[in-house]
This record gives sequence, structure tokens and C-alpha cells, in this order.
Amino acid sequence: MNKIVKWLGASLLALSSTLTHADNLNLDSYKGKVVYVDFWASWCGPCRESFPWMKKMQQQYGKDGLVIIAINVDQDKKLADKFLSEFKPEFNVLFDKDGKLAEDFKVSSMPSSYVLDREGKPRFKHKGFHLDKQSQYETELNSLLKN
Repeated sequence: MNKIVKWLGASLLALSSTLTHADNLNLDSYKGKVVYVDFWASWCGPCRESFPWMKKMQQQYGKDGLVIIAINVDQDKKLADKFLSEFKPEFNVLFDKDGKLAEDFKVSSMPSSYVLDREGKPRFKHKGFHLDKQSQYETELNSLLKN
């Protein structure tokens, strides 16, 4: 059973969903952590910019309780694998080829990210990734990590 939390017109899964070629995503298991959930696709230009930033954030703040979960929506896993071989992420990557989880989150653009606080409550939502907003994104993460 999925428990949905309504937030700013978007649905965020608070329990679990089964992803194709992935383990269950159980956001409740991350209570006590700050979770950055990012939906991406191999064809997405801004995703190419967000991956190095996410990798840096995971390296820098993982010890403080940051967990990054990147959810790929490509229908062809080979395209995602090629992308991943280039960027070599050091965070969790799940595959949602049927788009069911993206639909649950009401993803409307690539990338789309959702930031959950240590209690699992949605706090920030971003459409796209903008290089000039990297410091804002990091400030948001820091504010949640300090609590």
C-alpha cells in the first residue's frame, strides 16, 4: 500500500513503490536522513550538469546524513547505463522505465528533484537544474542537515 503526501500540487510517495530493475524504494527507511530524490533521463541536457553537483554533494555531506537517490526514467536501460558509465555516480540510482514512480511524483520536467527533511517531510522542489542556483540548492540542503 502506498501512502501519498500532497505537497504544492505534487504527490510524494512516503512508503514504497516497486521500480523496474530496482529494489523497493522505501522512503520511510531514510528517516533521520535528508533525502534528495532526483528524476533524470539520459537525453536531458541539464541532467548532465546536475550529476557532477549531486556527486559532489554526496561526497561532501553524506557523512552528515545526506542521501541522494537518482531515479532514471529512460525506457531503454542501456541509454541510462551509458550515461552512468560517464558520470560514475556515488549515490543510489534506481530505474523507473515505465514511469510509474515519476507519475506518482507528478514529474513534469527533467530533471525534477524533491528534498525531504529528516522526518521525511517534503521541504523543497526543483524543476530543472540551474548552474546559477547551485549555491541555493546547497544552502537548502545545509539548512536541513543542521536540524
